[in-house]
Amino acid sequence: MVESVAEKVGMKKVERETSREIRVLLVDDHPLVSQGLAKIIEQQPDMTVVAEAHNGSGGVAAFREHAPDVTLMDLMLPDMPGTEAVARILREAPQARVLMLSSSEGDADIYRALQSGAFGYLLKGISGRELIDGIRRAHAGEWHMDASVAMKVAGYVSAGGLSAREVEVLGLVANGQSNKRIGDSLHIAENTVKMHLKNILVKLNAADRTQAVTIALRRGILHL
Repeated sequence: MVESVAEKVGMKKVERETSREIRVLLVDDHPLVSQGLAKIIEQQPDMTVVAEAHNGSGGVAAFREHAPDVTLMDLMLPDMPGTEAVARILREAPQARVLMLSSSEGDADIYRALQSGAFGYLLKGISGRELIDGIRRAHAGEWHMDASVAMKVAGYVSAGGLSAREVEVLGLVANGQSNKRIGDSLHIAENTVKMHLKNILVKLNAADRTQAVTIALRRGILHL
């Protein structure tokens, strides 16, 4: 019988009780970043890197094969968002502990990562000591997030995010489309487009559509 991912994780748990090593999977599309992370982790007497992957599908496959204690997942991967890879892993192994590691400080990016089920959100600008601390906390079952990151999430929630339709409209604005063309593309009336844009400006506290796009890109609401 083929073992499920959950069964593999259970078997690895027995092994960990003997080895006491924290087994880490790295998923990042930049080899130099991945190598640097691996070097820091391998210097710890109680940690080891069991595998490295450079895209989301590879990360999911590596998780299935190695059932790591903690996975460090990049937010932006070439084949899918890191959030999608996290969601796929958690569908198969709900007890998995995945830390999102990203250079993005956008509140929308952070919120989406946590909504996907990530165990925490680490910025790539942190020190090696903070990285190791985050891994150890995740392994111990402690949900981890830097104070500055937590403040951004709180601000995003209190301000209220854009709806899926508003993101669609703003994405088309970013592509230089007029209100009429946006309406034609989304099969809605031009007046409805104007209403969505009005709501977008209010929610983003933007003076005009150009500033709205700029703010959305900075916060991670849009990615071009």
